[in-house]
Amino acid sequence: MTKKVNLNDILMKVEKPARYLGNEINAYHKDTSNEDLIRFGFSFPDVYEVGMSHLGLQILYGVLNEREDILCERIFSPGIDMEEKMRENNIPMFGLESRESITNFDFLAFTLQYELSYTNILNILDLAKVEILAKDRKRNDPFILVGGPCAYNSEPLADFVDIVSLGEGEEVLLEVVDRYKMWKNTDKSREEFLYDLAKNVDGIYIPSLYEVEYNEDNTVKSVTPSKDDIPKKIQKRIIKNLDECFFPEKIVVPYINIVHNRIMLELFRGCTRGCRFCQAGMIYRPIRERSVDRLKDIAKKLVESTGHEEMSLASLSTSDYSNLGAITDHLIEEYSKKQRVALSLPSLRLDNFSLELAHKVQEVRKSGLTFAPEAGTQRLRDVINKGITEFDLENATRKAFGKGWNSVKLYFMIGLPTEKYDDLDGIKDLAYKVIDIYRDVHEGKLTRNFGVTVSTSTFVPKPFTPFQWHGQDTQDEIREKQIHLTKKLKNRNIKYNYHDSKTSLLEAVMARGDRRIGQVIYDAYKKGCKFDGWGEHFKFDLWVEAFEENNIDMAFYANRHREYDEVFPWDHIDVGVSKKFLERENELSKTETLTPDCRHKCNACGINTDLARGLC
Repeated sequence: MTKKVNLNDILMKVEKPARYLGNEINAYHKDTSNEDLIRFGFSFPDVYEVGMSHLGLQILYGVLNEREDILCERIFSPGIDMEEKMRENNIPMFGLESRESITNFDFLAFTLQYELSYTNILNILDLAKVEILAKDRKRNDPFILVGGPCAYNSEPLADFVDIVSLGEGEEVLLEVVDRYKMWKNTDKSREEFLYDLAKNVDGIYIPSLYEVEYNEDNTVKSVTPSKDDIPKKIQKRIIKNLDECFFPEKIVVPYINIVHNRIMLELFRGCTRGCRFCQAGMIYRPIRERSVDRLKDIAKKLVESTGHEEMSLASLSTSDYSNLGAITDHLIEEYSKKQRVALSLPSLRLDNFSLELAHKVQEVRKSGLTFAPEAGTQRLRDVINKGITEFDLENATRKAFGKGWNSVKLYFMIGLPTEKYDDLDGIKDLAYKVIDIYRDVHEGKLTRNFGVTVSTSTFVPKPFTPFQWHGQDTQDEIREKQIHLTKKLKNRNIKYNYHDSKTSLLEAVMARGDRRIGQVIYDAYKKGCKFDGWGEHFKFDLWVEAFEENNIDMAFYANRHREYDEVFPWDHIDVGVSKKFLERENELSKTETLTPDCRHKCNACGINTDLARGLC
C-alpha cells in the first residue's frame, strides 16, 4: 500500500512551501489505491516556478490526465533547503498530486529544455531512490523517459535513460502507455518491453539498443542498432493538425508567483525564417497554425477556468501568425477591455512590427518592448540569415517611442561564425542610435524613464543547425569581447548585461556531446554539481575536475571545428531537415547570402519530402 510522505514538520522551515503543496486549482487528483492506474511522473528538472511556466508541461499533463487510467503528477527539483530537509528526514522524492513517493511509479519522464539541467535529473532519481544507471534498474523500477529539444542529442544521457521520445509528445506518450499496459502483466523482461517500443512506436529511441563506435581521433565512427528490426534512423513525431489536437482548456494555477504567471495561447508551431544559429527553427518544422476560431474557443475556456490576468501569445515568432490581427482584435475586445486581461506579444520581429498592434496591446497594460537583432552589423545579420535590416530597427523603435514606450531591450549573440570586432562595434552603434531616435521623437530630450538594455549571450553551436560544424569561441576570446563591449557601452542610458561564458562552454559540450560525457555528468553530480544553470549554484571548478579525471577535453566538444564528413553522435536521429540542407545553408553563410522565408519559396530543407508531406 502506498503512503503519503509527511511534510508537516518541514514545510514551514523551507522557502516557498507552496511549491510543494500540489493542490492548486485545476490540479488532477485520482484514486491511487486503484492498482490498474498507470502512475506517470512528469518532471521539469528545475524549481517549481520555472517548471510551471513551461507550456509543454501543461499540455502533456492535461493530455495524460484526460485518460482515466493514467494519473500524471508533476515533479520539480526541490529547492536546496527543501532537499536538505528531505534528506535529513529520509523523505523520498514525491509526486505533487498524491504526495506519494515516485519510487514505484510506472514512468518518470523528464523534459530536456536545457543542457545544464542534467545533474538535476540525477539528483531527482537519487532522491527518489531509483537507480541512476539504466543498466542497474530492475523489472518493476520506473522507466526513465526523456523528451524535449535536447532529446534530439540525448547521447550524454544514454547511460541514465531508458526511453527517448523524439518530437511532439501528445500522441506518442499515450502509445507508449498503451504498450506498457500490454506488457505489465506478462512475464516479459524490462528489455523486452524496450525492444517492443523500438520496433513498434514511431518516434521512440532506445539508447541501449544502439551501439556506438569511435575512431582513433575520438570522433564517432558509427551509431548502429543492435537488432535488425529496429530503425537505423529514428524519425521525430509531429502533430499534423493542431485544431484537432488536444490543448488544455484548464491549466494548473499556482499559489505563488512563477516566471510566467499567465495563460499561454499557442498560435502555431514551427518557424519558416531559417536563422542559421537557431535549433528551434529547424527541429520544430514544419509550420502548423491553429485557426482563429479554435484559438477563440481555447482562450474563452482558459480565462474562465483560471482567472489569470495576463494572456501571452506563444510561438517561436508570434508576429508571423497569418491571422494575428484578427485574433488580437478579438482578444483585446473580449478580454482586455471587458475583463482587464492584459495581452502580451513576445517574440516580435523587427521587420513586421505593427505599430497599431503594439498600441492596441499597450492600451491596457504596457509591457516591456524587446527586440532581438542578434548581430550588430548587416553583414553578420546576413551571415546568420536573420533577415532584418538596420532600417527595421530604426523604424520599429521610432514608432514605439512615438506611442509612449520609454525603454527597449536589445538581445545579441557574440561569438557567431565569422564575427569580427567591427560587428561588436555595430552593437554599440545600434544602442546609441536608439538613444538618438528617442531624442528625435522627444524634441531632443531624454526622459528619466528612458533606457536601453543591451544583453549578449554567447553563441552555442547546436545539433541540427547550419552552424553545427562550427567551433565555439574560446573562453579567452569571449571574455575579451565582453570587456570590449563593456567599455563601448558605457553610458548612463545604456545597461549592458552578458551571460556567463563558462555556462555557455558547458552547454556547448553537452549539446554536441557523445556517450562518453555521461560519466563526466555522473562524476560532477557526485561531486556536488546541480542547478548548473543558476549562477549562484554553478560550480565550474568541479566540472573541470570531472572532465580532467575522465581525461576528456572540453575543447574537443566545444571549440573544435568539424568537417562535413564527420559522423555526429545524433546522425541516427531524423528531424526531417536534411543534413545536405544544413550544409548548403552553412556554405551560404560564408558568402553572406540570405535564404528567403520558406512561406514565400520552398528552400528544399527536406521536411516535406516524407515527414510532413502536404503540410508546407
